[in-house]
Amino acid sequence: MKQFVIILLVSLALFGCQRKSEETKKQFFLPPATTYNYVEIDSVKLFYRAAGDQSNPTIVLLHGYPSSSHSYRNLIPMLATHYHVIAPDNLGSGYSTHLDPATTTYTFDLLADYTEKLIDRLDIKNYVMYMQDFGAPVGYRMLMKNPKRIEALIVQNANAYLDGLSSNRQDFFRTAQTDTSQAKHDFLYSLTGEDAIINKQYLFDLDATNINIQSPDAWTHDLAFLRSESDREIQVQLFQDYNTNLIRYPKWQKMLRDNQPKTLIVWGKKDLKFTYKGAEAYLRDVPDAELHLLDAGHFAAEEKTRDIAKLILEFLSKNGIE
Repeated sequence: MKQFVIILLVSLALFGCQRKSEETKKQFFLPPATTYNYVEIDSVKLFYRAAGDQSNPTIVLLHGYPSSSHSYRNLIPMLATHYHVIAPDNLGSGYSTHLDPATTTYTFDLLADYTEKLIDRLDIKNYVMYMQDFGAPVGYRMLMKNPKRIEALIVQNANAYLDGLSSNRQDFFRTAQTDTSQAKHDFLYSLTGEDAIINKQYLFDLDATNINIQSPDAWTHDLAFLRSESDREIQVQLFQDYNTNLIRYPKWQKMLRDNQPKTLIVWGKKDLKFTYKGAEAYLRDVPDAELHLLDAGHFAAEEKTRDIAKLILEFLSKNGIE
């Protein structure tokens, strides 16, 4: 009997140690895998990245110039732990079909139309919309068609107010549309070259103390899709169309006032192209918007990925979108 008790006590001790070991075992964080997908619509292929459980609310990430969904490669896994995330490449950008600009005129109406068709094809009814740079004119066109479809709006250096544009910047967009001279075309074309992409886009508003935060993967990927003359002409045509957005600003602002979407503004304060005054202007029409000015430039999602992900997750949770 005494021997049995000893064996029992030893067994209990060993079981306790095993249980304690299991309880103290490290917990590892593993985000959902990102998938890389194509959908054929109207004889063109649209590329998109996707991650996360499809039963969760969807976040659609709309990219800017001169980039693609690649700009969200680091943000996607951070959001996909709690959300279903979709990041498409615009028609004519990234891995999506690049229709010949000699036979297809690229406009923001065209980009928005195809992006909306993609979301419809994926059977996404309602979603959170994240916009940056060119993503704003694409996103606002979609918003104007059906604002109630958007559960929340995340604005990252996505301008919709003249406040965010210097007078020189406004003039740049106006003359890009109105000046049809060869000299103007050649100037716009030069902005799609390697030096301009690197130094007038990605490194433009960074200083020497934080220049190493910007991954060269970003511009290397972009330049891979700007190798041919026709690829660069696509972006020239979008420059030429951009003034249509400035003309529509008042309508977009009225839509925001009328619908009061749940809005998070995360804006790189050092952006010299779309200044932080454009971020603050949103509060005139959406006074309950949450505004965060970050110590970053135009490509804030490249510089402050973790900060932006945290702000998004907290904002959506506070607003019951989870």
